Amino acid sequence: MSDKSENPLEKFEEFVSAYEPRLRRALVTRFGTEEGRDATAEALAYAWEHWDSLQAVANPLGYLYRVGQSRSRKRELRVVFLLPETTEHDFEPKLPEALRKLSEHQRLAVVLVHAYSWRVTEVAELLGVRPNTIQNHLARGLRRLRKSIGAEHEE
Repeated sequence: MSDKSENPLEKFEEFVSAYEPRLRRALVTRFGTEEGRDATAEALAYAWEHWDSLQAVANPLGYLYRVGQSRSRKRELRVVFLLPETTEHDFEPKLPEALRKLSEHQRLAVVLVHAYSWRVTEVAELLGVRPNTIQNHLARGLRRLRKSIGAEHEE
């Protein structure tokens, strides 16, 4: 009887369970909800098609992030953070527009670290840069957000 972990489909399902939520959050942060989910699906389809070679990749999350980014390039749109229809918000109403104005790397750093509780090292690994670079994007992004929403005095 063969070992369950040797079944490629089961190994892939375990991989998806472990990586899909983080990949989706990163790509949704980059492209917006609909495009981010499409990019995630594209990246996971690629992962299945290239499953044998993907297992040798040192940073599969970062690799698939780049795949999702590349496959979405043809339909890349500005990220739009829509406000809910309700008049009551659990967040600063100016935040979606302020996030849209950040650079891609600043927005990724701020949202992944502060909204999804990623560590700076995890974001750095995803983007293939040094943690210090992410710290800089994070500090600059937070500074720009505070200025955009008029919260500079809270620093």
